[in-house]
Amino acid sequence: MTDTAHTLGTAATLWELVERRAALTPDRPVLLQGDRTLTFGQLRDRAERVAAGLYAQGVRPGSVVAWQLPTRIETALLSFALARLGAVQSPVIPFYRDREVGFALRASGADFFATPGVWRGFDHTAMARRLGARGVFEAYEDLPEGDPAALPAPPSDGTAVRWIYWTSGTTSDPKGVLHTDRSLIAGGSCLAHALHLSDADVGSMAFPYAHIAGPDYTVMLLLYGFPAVMFEQFALPGALGEYRRHGVTVAGGSTAFYSMFLTEQRKAPDEKLIPTLRLLAGGGAPKPPEVYHSVVREMDVQLTHGYGMTEVPMITMGAPDDTAENLATTEGRPPAGMSVRIVDDDGKEVPAGVDGAVRLRGEAVCRGYLDPAQTAGAFDPDGYLITGDLGHVLPTGHLVLTGRAKDIIIRKGENISAKEIEDLLHAHPAVQDAAVVGLPDAERGERVCAVLELRDGATAPTLAELTGYLRDAGLSPFKLPEQLEILPALPRNDALRKVLKYKLRERFSR
Repeated sequence: MTDTAHTLGTAATLWELVERRAALTPDRPVLLQGDRTLTFGQLRDRAERVAAGLYAQGVRPGSVVAWQLPTRIETALLSFALARLGAVQSPVIPFYRDREVGFALRASGADFFATPGVWRGFDHTAMARRLGARGVFEAYEDLPEGDPAALPAPPSDGTAVRWIYWTSGTTSDPKGVLHTDRSLIAGGSCLAHALHLSDADVGSMAFPYAHIAGPDYTVMLLLYGFPAVMFEQFALPGALGEYRRHGVTVAGGSTAFYSMFLTEQRKAPDEKLIPTLRLLAGGGAPKPPEVYHSVVREMDVQLTHGYGMTEVPMITMGAPDDTAENLATTEGRPPAGMSVRIVDDDGKEVPAGVDGAVRLRGEAVCRGYLDPAQTAGAFDPDGYLITGDLGHVLPTGHLVLTGRAKDIIIRKGENISAKEIEDLLHAHPAVQDAAVVGLPDAERGERVCAVLELRDGATAPTLAELTGYLRDAGLSPFKLPEQLEILPALPRNDALRKVLKYKLRERFSR
């Protein structure tokens, strides 16, 4: 990390970070969208005016303001205006509907709710009224503005809870994750340090700004003083024009995004998809080694993948100067200030190379959950967050994830890692994406089911052909799939396009 970025990273609050960056490079762009450009100075000045407009509407320090807005310049302005006021923000993914939104509004006790109005054919304001939301206002294009002279002093305590993020809630109600300005700054600092970026880079936000990756990425822009292109609606090949137009050097999001870029690259293998692109980076979902090798080989760019979650936006990250082996097979190393502990079933730390449960402690870790009972069960006696992930640490410090505790298939008493099989399936020439799940089975306890999404034009393998391929790849016989399903597309969430395995279990358990 540069000396300037390190100094900026000591800011107590997000608003202090905005002010420091704006003082350094007021005229440099920070956000690009279509024909519009927002500079660091404009971000500071306009966010203050919006803060004054919100203050005139009754928003005060400590007010809980939920917002369900797409990835737009206005969304960033609103969010930083709330940070200037010291309000408590509750971002909600814009694809969520009545059940998830209603739960978030009730659980957070939101005093205000910002919507985009009618967006992509859905009336969010009508939903807000239907749910009985308080203080509803639209913030898609027009934001309230006022005189900053009327504002109270900006917040100074960066350790106060001012953010409520929501887990995906795929099988039950979402959990409200409590973050502070400092935990978000720490997460963004970790990301910036790992990627070795500079003010000459141009980034991109193809994910919902309401996702935890929104502030993670924006903090990185503020630390290093470079811009990012915002995509309100991301789809390929449609978005390629904006990547090329703005000269994007860093793109990504998650494994699904890498695969989408690869699909487009394969349509014209002799032409670089985005001429200026040098790095794909992301996290949020497992990365099979074959995806890494395909990106590097076919797109002629580097790929660095990391490990994060709503509770801890950046835990480990691959660095561009890591070895190919480590970039392909690990999640990278934790930065300074992030402690990764691997423990056995008794909670005792295990040596390097030994699998166990992954636990975390550091400034980027959340403060817990809205529900005190959930917080009580989330941390061990030493204050480490219990992630539910399994893995081991190499002697080099690199973290290898081997699965989720809930993603272990138990077949006739033997533990089977779904990730191990998925990594092998991704190397099959017909496979675009793969998910392996355990299904209830009266005889075995669980049976192994492989669900495939095929490449365009590929012929679907039979179960016998697939198990033969896995045998040849060295998979133990007791781990071989006993059921094969083919889908046009795997079900995914709307944030980082993570595969929703619970939907596969529901569908194929029948």
